[in-house]
This record gives sequence, C-alpha cells and structure tokens, in this order.
Amino acid sequence: MSFPALLERNVRKFGTRPAYREKEYGIWQSWTWSEAAEEIETFSLGLLALGVEEGEFVAIVGRNRPYFYWSMVAAQSVGAIPVPVYQDSAAEEMAYVMDHCGARFAVVEDQEQVDKIIEIQDSLTEFEHMIYIDPRGLRKYDHTKLHRFGEVQETGREKRSELISELEARKAKLTYDSTCVMLYTSGTTGKPKGVVLSNRNIIEASKSSSEFDNLRHTEEVLAYLPMAWVGDFIFSIGQAYWCGFCVNCPESPETMQTDLREIGPTYYFAPPRVFETQLTNVMIRMEDASRFKQALFHHFMEHARKVGPDILDKKPVSAWDKFWYRVGHLFVYGPLKDTLGFSRVRVGYTAGEAIGPEIFEFYRSLGINLKQLYGQTEASVFITLQPDGEVRSDTVGVAAPGVEIRIADSGEVFYRSPGTFEEYYKNPESTASTKDPEGWVATGDAGYFDEATGHLKIIDRAKDVGKMADGQLFAPKYVENKLKFFPNILEAVVFGNGREKCTAFINIDMSAVGNWAERNNIGYASYQELAGHPRVLETIREHVEEVNRSLADDPMLAHCQVHRFLVLHKELDADDGEMTRTRKVRRNIISEKFDDLLTALYDGSDEIFTTTEVTYEDGRKGSISATLKIMDAEVVPVETQKVAAE
Repeated sequence: MSFPALLERNVRKFGTRPAYREKEYGIWQSWTWSEAAEEIETFSLGLLALGVEEGEFVAIVGRNRPYFYWSMVAAQSVGAIPVPVYQDSAAEEMAYVMDHCGARFAVVEDQEQVDKIIEIQDSLTEFEHMIYIDPRGLRKYDHTKLHRFGEVQETGREKRSELISELEARKAKLTYDSTCVMLYTSGTTGKPKGVVLSNRNIIEASKSSSEFDNLRHTEEVLAYLPMAWVGDFIFSIGQAYWCGFCVNCPESPETMQTDLREIGPTYYFAPPRVFETQLTNVMIRMEDASRFKQALFHHFMEHARKVGPDILDKKPVSAWDKFWYRVGHLFVYGPLKDTLGFSRVRVGYTAGEAIGPEIFEFYRSLGINLKQLYGQTEASVFITLQPDGEVRSDTVGVAAPGVEIRIADSGEVFYRSPGTFEEYYKNPESTASTKDPEGWVATGDAGYFDEATGHLKIIDRAKDVGKMADGQLFAPKYVENKLKFFPNILEAVVFGNGREKCTAFINIDMSAVGNWAERNNIGYASYQELAGHPRVLETIREHVEEVNRSLADDPMLAHCQVHRFLVLHKELDADDGEMTRTRKVRRNIISEKFDDLLTALYDGSDEIFTTTEVTYEDGRKGSISATLKIMDAEVVPVETQKVAAE
C-alpha cells in the first residue's frame, strides 16, 4: 500500500467530493479527488520528463498550498522521496538539509525561495532543477534549470503517451516498506537529523489514530502548520488520504483567522501557543467591551467552567445547570466559538508543549472537544492519545492504538509501534542510540504513569531534568510552562541545574502587553522600551510570584521556585539561533549567548548593560544594547528533604 494507491482508491470512492480547497485573491478554489488525481498525474509525468530517478530526494519549500501536497504525492508516484523544508529557514539552514539529503530537485513557492536556493546552489553538489509556483518577479531569470509548475504539468500532458507506462510501473513497485517521506527534526541540540518514515509508518499511524477518534471522509481540516513538521504531514496527507477528507489551505498567515471562520473545520490541531494567543485576543476584546458585555461574559463563563466539561463528557449535570448552559450558549459560547472558527470542531488536539490547565479548560468549557496528544517525528506523531470522557489537563492520555510504552529506571519514556521510524538518514550512530534492536525508541522525555488514571504524565525533556545543588529535582520546562500560562508572558527560560536557586529569562507578549499599555496611555516606541517599563516589570513579578506559590504546593518541585528574573531586551528568535523553527527553546545556546545576563542573575547585580547581535528580516546582522533591570521575586519557604546527589 502507498499514497498513490490510496489516491486511486479515493478517486473511486470519493471522486466528486472536495479533496483540496485554497483561498486565493479572496476566493475559495476547490479540487475534487478526481481533479486532484489528474493534477498529480500530470506533474508526475512532468517529473519523469525532467529526469527524476527512483530513490532521489525532492525538496518541497513553501506555505501550505495544494500544489505542494500534490508535489509530495507526485514525487512518491515516480519512486522519489519528498523532503519538506521549513519555508522560513535561513539560506544556510536550507543548504544543510538539501546538501545532506542530496536533493537534485526542488519545488518552491515564489521568488523569495528561488533566490534563497540560487544563493546556496554553488554549495549543493547534486542540485540541478528548481520548479516554482508563483511566477511574479521571475520573468528575467535564467530558465535553463528553472521551471514553472504549470509548464512541467503541460510537458507531462504532452508526453503522457510515452511516459504513462513508466509511471504506472514505478507506482506498482511501491510497497508498505517503501520510503514515504523524510522529515528533519527541529535540531534543539545540534544539526537536524533526517527521519526516514516508510509507507507502513505513516499509513498505520494514520489508520489507527483515525479509527480512535472516528474520523470520516466528511471532516474538514485547515492546513496552516509548517509542511516540514510531521504533524502537518500526518493530518494533511496521512489521515486525509486514509479517510478521504478535505484539506483547506488559507490564503496567508494574515488571513488565517478569517479563513478558519469561513471553513469551520470539524477536525483541528494547534500547538498551545495558538490557543493561548486566541484566548489572549478574546480577553483583550473583552477589556475593550462595555461593562454590560463584560458582566455577561464573565457570568456565563463562570457557569461554563463549572459544568461545561461535564456536559461535554456526558457526565450527570442538573437540568437547571443544563438550562443555563443553553442560555449561555445562545448569548456567549456560540458567538464566541463562531468568532474563533470553532463552531463545528468535533475533535481538537494540541501537542508540542504543555498547555495551561486554565486555557485547556476554557476551551472545553465552551463545548469544544479539545484533547492532548504526545508524540514525535520518530513515532509518526502518535505515542499517546486521550479517549473521549477521559480528558485531563495534567496528562497526555493512554498509549495510542498499537503503541507500547515503558518507563526506564531513569524515568525516560520509551515506546515502540508500527509508526516507529526506519532510521536517521546517513546517521547509523544516532539511529542505534535512539532505537534498540527490539524496536524500542528513547523519546528523550522524562515521565511516569499516573497511578489513579493510568495516563502518562510528561515532566520535562530528560536532558533538561537535572539536580539542584542540594540534590533536589530540577525540571525547568515544567516551570516555564507555568509561566507561559500568563497571556503577558510569551517565552520563559529557567536556569538552576547544579545551582542553589532558580532564575529565569522572560519574553513579554507584545500583543497582550501592548494592548494594556494603550489602554493605560503608556507610550512606547519598541519592544525593548515596553519590556523595560517599571509597571510591566512589576506585572511580570506578580506572575512569577503566583507561579512560585503554585510550585510551593508541589513537594517534588517546590524548590524550583524562581528567585530572580529579568525581562530580555529582545524576543527569542529562530533566525538568531535561539529557538528552533517549531519554536522550541535552544537552552544551551541561550545560556552561552547570554552568559553575562545569567552571571548577573546569580551574582547579586541589580542591573546589567548588554549588547546582543540580532538578525534582521532581510538577513542583515546588527546589534542592540540595553540596560536590564534584574528583579527579585518572593518565594514561599518550604521544608525540603535534602537528597544526596547521584
């Protein structure tokens, strides 16, 4: 079985149903499964005409568009392997991926991506042909090895009679063990690794997860997450082809919220930051609303928090509470879900980071079936899932169908499943250290099974879990996630491994804090100026102290309270190497880059002057300087039992 074979099945079963939609120039365009199959076939024939060989890698670079999803299945159809690349990658990041896999062909979106590859092509020893979709700005470029997507398809149509037998022969060779896709890890600790996933991996994971949540061909999804991320590949290709549902592509990131409302997806995935941002925007709008609307909102939301999750889980609720919940749905919950674009969501998922319990319960109280999953690229996403009626904010659920999980003595989580990756490309050492001969994969995460529920709890990245100077457990991610639950805090990086106390770097959220500043007539000219404002620093101090009080109630992590912090003068940025493209913090790089700030947090300084190199959007380098105020936070005294450091 393969995706070209699933495409043929979907043409037979769902030929006239929509397979793809894309909004362009404000108008939704639609392709049925039959029309999509024709687009894919003509592009496949065009790839054959260009000389694509079996086993070669085809780089895919751009935002979510039907053309790129067609390109991936077309590459598979000719026996090649698609390699999606993050579209916002810097040129050197793109060069590493394309050189590592030896891509001879690339399908890109527009002039920006063409220019990036032209800039690096001299370092790519095997690269030859580039195919682009948007022709704007490219008319005067040398088209010897540069081809428009439509022209490749036209060549495929013209040469169909001579190439169709070769195409069918190559598709016939595809098996369950053929390579389906190669996806690169985010590279939090080093160079990204190419994760080789077979048809078996992706299709089995898609099949079991679709059956778990009863996904059907009538679902609608919005494809807006990076195509180089395994989640998008599973949702927009794996599950879409297995179930036969429609994939909708927004016009741009700027119109995503509008497009989300217009589509009204029934199956939706977003990382916690998206849900946090949407809730922040809701609260900002409510702060600007009339007193009557504010009172109405808060009254009914209080009732929703009390009974909404129970109603969603079909647990007993009094008739009176149900009545008032229906009234709340009429005046608050329904209009709010329409505004968010969630009016039709039947199954929603979040993953990647822990989501704040308050945020998680807010959406569930509205009647949105939001759940958590735990997964990784090497697992074809799914390691755990949350069954309906067993959804909790503090766990990530039970083992997904077909997945086995065990916890090592060290606390690290291991799994094996049909979705387990084949290998890291050109990296047998990393493959051997991650996956043992019996197929058990080390996740790199520390966790345990909750005795009461049997659900898995993830504490932190195993490499980040350490010991304080007195031997107590240090789990920075747990503390960071608690800090990020506040709308004013965008990112947090906590330090304390091997030290007597914990400290933190914090980034403010410009949309939330900026709105507060405008409502309070506080002028500011930049992120740096707003981040250093005394009232902003006091607000962040209040948040840190609230987290400290919460941590004090947890015997395992009470000693991880944050004693001192500073608000950084710049936002952590993937372009500056401080985060991955999936917005995961590169802790070691940050501690090295801001070593002077970290030293000041521990040496008792009240402030520090610093200069930091930054990368502008056009790739130019520059620097910014600032004097940062170091803040002390009140901690709750706790009796700790010292543990001998191992």
